[in-house]
Amino acid sequence: MAQLYFYYSSMNAGKSTHLLQSSYNYQERGLNTVIYTSQIDDRFAKGKVASRLGIDADALLFNEDTTLFSDIEELHQRQKIDCVLIDEAQFLSADQVKQLTDIVDSLHIPVLAYGIRTDFLGQTFSGSAALLAWADKLVELKTICHCGRKANFVIRLDSNGNAVTGGEQVEVGGNERYEPLCRAHFKELVWLETS
Repeated sequence: MAQLYFYYSSMNAGKSTHLLQSSYNYQERGLNTVIYTSQIDDRFAKGKVASRLGIDADALLFNEDTTLFSDIEELHQRQKIDCVLIDEAQFLSADQVKQLTDIVDSLHIPVLAYGIRTDFLGQTFSGSAALLAWADKLVELKTICHCGRKANFVIRLDSNGNAVTGGEQVEVGGNERYEPLCRAHFKELVWLETS
């Protein structure tokens, strides 16, 4: 039975690596996968999901206008799709997450979505909120803070390495702009600054 999975974490927990491994596992068995990633995230290359470990795969791009259900339905009619994988799922709209539930429930195709739960201020992304509410399975991928505790938050850094406590929710960047932290260190740098 197909299900909608949401694999969530802070940054640097291996979400893209896990996605690429999952896709490879399907393909190794002769099954077809479709990978999507956000058009916003062009850190590595447009239309690529890349892991910090040095592996990558081609991906279709989604933006706020992408109708995922129609796209997958059309692809599925041309060639059977056995699994849909979504990278950077936090950038999905709530309506697009509903479409993922339709892919699972109507087309009977499993969907594996990977994303960050909260932004640099500790606020939930809309795509992540919808996935947390509607996914069949929630799986937390873990990484660690510099202190060794589980990192479940992320901070945005300015050019001097200081925590940013305001600005747009979405600003693409990697290790040079973001750092995963435990709640205690996140509170010291962000919540206490904004109190």
